[in-house]
Amino acid sequence: MLRELYTARLERKQCLSEAAQCFHLEFVVEGEEEFSFTPGQFISVVSNDARGKPDTRAYSIASAPRDNRFDLCLNRVESGYFSNLLCDLAAGAAIQIEGPLGFFTLREPLTDSILVATGTGVAPLRGFLQRLFPIGGPDRSGGKEIWLVYGTRNESEIYYREEFETIAAHYANFHYVTTLSRAPESWPGLRGYVQDHVAQIVGDRAARLGQPLPAPRPDPAIPPAQLRFDIYAYICGLSEMIGAVRERLAGFGWHRKQIVTERYD
Repeated sequence: MLRELYTARLERKQCLSEAAQCFHLEFVVEGEEEFSFTPGQFISVVSNDARGKPDTRAYSIASAPRDNRFDLCLNRVESGYFSNLLCDLAAGAAIQIEGPLGFFTLREPLTDSILVATGTGVAPLRGFLQRLFPIGGPDRSGGKEIWLVYGTRNESEIYYREEFETIAAHYANFHYVTTLSRAPESWPGLRGYVQDHVAQIVGDRAARLGQPLPAPRPDPAIPPAQLRFDIYAYICGLSEMIGAVRERLAGFGWHRKQIVTERYD
C-alpha cells in the first residue's frame, strides 16, 4: 500500500555525545501547518541505498507534536547507510519520510508508568515526557507517578540529561533514575542494569500501596482487549534488555499486556 511521502528539512543538529556519535536532529515538514502523530510513534526515512535501490529505515520520533516539527535521536553506525546519511546532514538539507506509524504509545486511561530505556531507546520516551510534562504548559499527567529508568554504559551517553532533570525539578511525580553499567569510581549515582532498578521500584510501590507480590492473575472472564491495570511498563531498546526487564516483571506476576515494548534490533 502506497503511503504519503513528506519532505522534512533539517532545521537544527546537535551532537549529544562525541564518543557515541549520537545526534539530535530537528526537522520541519514542508508544506504542512501540522505534522500530527502520537508520542512514541516512528517515521520511516525513504531513500535509495548505497546500491541505488529504494529502501526505508524506521526511527522513533524523539519529541511530542509541535506544529509541523519533529525530532530524531540516533547513533552513527559505521556501516549503516541511513544512520550516516542522517548524521551527515547539514542544516537546510531535506529528506523524504513516511509516517507516522507504530503502536508504542501510552495506554489510555493513563496510569502510573515505568518508562525504561537504554541508549537511543530514550527517543520515544522523550516524546511521552514532553507530552505529559510540558515545561511552561499544562500538566497532563493527572498526578500519576511516572518513572524514567535510563541505563547506559558511560556518563557521556546519558542523552537529554538536563531536560529530564528540569522536568524532575518541576514535577514531584516524575522520577528520573539513571544507572551506569560501566561506572567509574567517581560516579555518584546508581550502578548496574535497568532491570534491577525497575524491580526496586515495583517492590517499593507495592509495599507502599499494600499490594501483594506476585500480583494476582487477572480474572480469566475478562476478554484480553478489556484488561486494565493500575501500572504499565514501556520499554525501548535492544532485545536482550527488553527480555531481561520483561522477565523480572513476569516474576512479579505482571501480565504481558502491562508490558509495552519497542525493540531496535
